[in-house]
Amino acid sequence: MESIFQISITFVLLLTLPYVSRVIKGPTVFDRLQALNALGTKVPVLFVLIGLLYERAAMFIDLAIALFLLNLFTTLLVAKYMSNVDLVDSVSQKGQ
Repeated sequence: MESIFQISITFVLLLTLPYVSRVIKGPTVFDRLQALNALGTKVPVLFVLIGLLYERAAMFIDLAIALFLLNLFTTLLVAKYMSNVDLVDSVSQKGQ
């Protein structure tokens, strides 16, 4: 059973590699934000798999839920900030 969890962990880690490269090389801020959001959903999945591997699932599930919520609120805050920046930029450009 442990080998199934180890293979699953390896597979999820391989799935995160394109997101990490997009965070580093992303041409725009929005690409980087989207990649960070995707990583924020993959890392808690890794926590749950690691918890199942070490038979400490309850503790790791609590960590995963906290990370999911942190990812959600962080994405919403950045999106709100970016929408306010766009509004300020559009108003300042109309005044010129």
